[in-house]
Amino acid sequence: MSKRGLKGLLDKPYFLWSALFIIAPLIMVAYYAFTDRSGAFSLTSFNQIFDYFPTILLSILYGLAATIICIVIGYPFAYFLSKHTKRTQRTMVLLVMLPMWMNFLIRTYSLMTILGDSGVINSFLSAIGLLKVVDGEVVPVHLINTSGAVILGMVYNFLPYMILPIYSVLSKVDNSLLEAAQDLGSSKLHTIRRVVLPLSLPGLLSGITMVFVPCVSTFYITQKLGGGQIVLIGDVIESQFQSANNYNLGAALSFVLMILIFICLGAVNYFDRGKEGDGGVVI
Repeated sequence: MSKRGLKGLLDKPYFLWSALFIIAPLIMVAYYAFTDRSGAFSLTSFNQIFDYFPTILLSILYGLAATIICIVIGYPFAYFLSKHTKRTQRTMVLLVMLPMWMNFLIRTYSLMTILGDSGVINSFLSAIGLLKVVDGEVVPVHLINTSGAVILGMVYNFLPYMILPIYSVLSKVDNSLLEAAQDLGSSKLHTIRRVVLPLSLPGLLSGITMVFVPCVSTFYITQKLGGGQIVLIGDVIESQFQSANNYNLGAALSFVLMILIFICLGAVNYFDRGKEGDGGVVI
């Protein structure tokens, strides 16, 4: 068999997978979004989207907050990790990836156990006497079912997706470039700002996309850590499909969310043009 024939044979499973699990679902979403319950063409569902504009905006704000926190935590960690020995790097990367080996639901439930009124944190604060006592009863610090708990859940679940792309790029930066910058009189801070940051931009943009997109569309984190008090667009879409049985509105909201995601990816690719390095996102 020729190389071209072998390549075509190897490509077929990918195209089949794409057709079944990417193209077909997108066609179904488009169909339900542009029809009504009778199957006739209609834009009624899109007219109802304006009622959920505050929810969409809130989802974007939560996603931005979680993404910024992941950058603040993940970038310095990835930078200092790239400066260690190869053995240390392998160990630390393993530790970063270790939570990803556990089921997403288990990770979220573990946070419920930690943040609950009778959870690990409140039990510890009670043991060391830092909690108030009213009428002989200990008053716990209410950590769960709050905005902070939801954002913490996003950061905890998606932080590795920020660290790994940045580390992948930083670990390949030629140290001679840093040495040359310092030889020319640049301070460490100036070298990071003018040399390291531009070179790591592909990984940073990839990390931003990989964190922001799932944060905006998540619903399980808000349900478990927000206690139903915080409703994001993912919760609305899930409720339309699961309880309201309004596939048309749910598909229309999914369609709009998909457009927002494509805009995000397009912006990442725009700023990533001409940049060399791993970790870039390509549509």
